[in-house]
Amino acid sequence: MPQVFKIGSFVVFLWFAEGVPLEPIHVHVCEGVPTNNATKIWITKNHKTLLCHNKSNIPFHKLNTIMKIIEARASEIETKWKEYFGQLQYYC
Repeated sequence: MPQVFKIGSFVVFLWFAEGVPLEPIHVHVCEGVPTNNATKIWITKNHKTLLCHNKSNIPFHKLNTIMKIIEARASEIETKWKEYFGQLQYYC
């Protein structure tokens, strides 16, 4: 899984098998080693975040901070997404 960046002990990453057709841009977040049960966060066209699910059970006070950092670094995530998947679309 391509790591985009870390926030303390949390890893923000892209999942290598996003399916066909490719899902809209999003990241996965978990503490420690990336897993397929990581929290999923959509990124919108205006660089806001939407929580898809919190399967890794990140406490909400930490999750809010993580989502703000993801919003601030959305352009970086878009670049990594395009490099890795070759295309980009948004959830909304």
